[in-house]
Amino acid sequence: MLAYIARRLLLMVPTLFGIMVVNFLVVQAAPGGPVELMIARIKGHAGEATARVGGSATGETAAPQMPGAAPGGEGSSTYRGARGLDPDLIRQLERQFGFDRPAHERFFRMLRSYVTFDFGESFFRDQRVIDLIVQKLPVSVSLGLWTTLLIYLISIPLGVAKAIRDGSTFDVWTSGVVIAGNAIPSFLFAILLVVVFAGGRYFAWFPLRGLVSENWRELSWPALVVDYLWHMVLPISAMVIGGFASLAILTKNSFLEEIHKQYVVTARAKGLAERRVLYGHVFRNAMLIVIAGFPAAFIGMLFTGAMLIEVIFSLDGLGLLGFEAALNRDYPIMFATLYVFTLMGLVLGLVGDLTYMAIDPRIDFESREV
Repeated sequence: MLAYIARRLLLMVPTLFGIMVVNFLVVQAAPGGPVELMIARIKGHAGEATARVGGSATGETAAPQMPGAAPGGEGSSTYRGARGLDPDLIRQLERQFGFDRPAHERFFRMLRSYVTFDFGESFFRDQRVIDLIVQKLPVSVSLGLWTTLLIYLISIPLGVAKAIRDGSTFDVWTSGVVIAGNAIPSFLFAILLVVVFAGGRYFAWFPLRGLVSENWRELSWPALVVDYLWHMVLPISAMVIGGFASLAILTKNSFLEEIHKQYVVTARAKGLAERRVLYGHVFRNAMLIVIAGFPAAFIGMLFTGAMLIEVIFSLDGLGLLGFEAALNRDYPIMFATLYVFTLMGLVLGLVGDLTYMAIDPRIDFESREV
């Protein structure tokens, strides 16, 4: 097992490197960037000031003139929108955001820093990126963990009940619920919950923003728990609806497959009670793939559902942080959140494999080529 773990850990290095390379190249090729964004902000503020004091009698607005800009000059910058700005100002912005060096040099400097989890400082927040991640990570982990636990608590009993009553009226009606849950994306259901229950149109039973109330620290311990759960009801409900269907189907199919195996027929022929056959023999084997997949399901909740849910409900987690960083072209935060999510996914993938081996000793990944 130790050799298998070592091989998997070594394979994480090229995998993580490849993901970072692809995303770095995509970001470099995408239009816009922090320098362009800052230029647009500078010229936007200048334009507003000029419009207030520099309008002509005919209503025309004078061209914005930045301090230090060459009058009538275009500058030598290759950035769109930099016309009229002093080239020294452009070079200062490039140095500020680290774009005064070639792309490959910036990339390898970034990787050297990321090995020690030194993500630098945010471009547009006066704070270290690692401090921001430490602040936001508990929100995302809390959201993903509660969602995954509830999905398992709902899906496993539902899947087992559907398998035992396969073809019955209960199975047909619950299949309709499963199909609806599988068809509705989490973010659409979240919007529906906001409209109906968060003051959007009908009721205002639940809060719309944040993980806790503003006076949360002033509350007693029982009130703290109630306030936290009150804020979590809608976002977790939205994520559970979008995630329970596939696990319920997997549980049912796994249970049905085990029921028709020879050892079940033998156990019934020996006169064992049906309940003991189902829950003493079938359940343990059928739940192997379901229980061992918990780490992958947890990281899946973080990757696929958390970002949009955090944005919709204004939950201050990694998803919302990464979304705002993408809008602001805050590359240190963008790459740091990607790095953290990818690393968590790779580690939890290994944990999932080890869980398979712990639950069923017959599974031996070490004897296989990775």
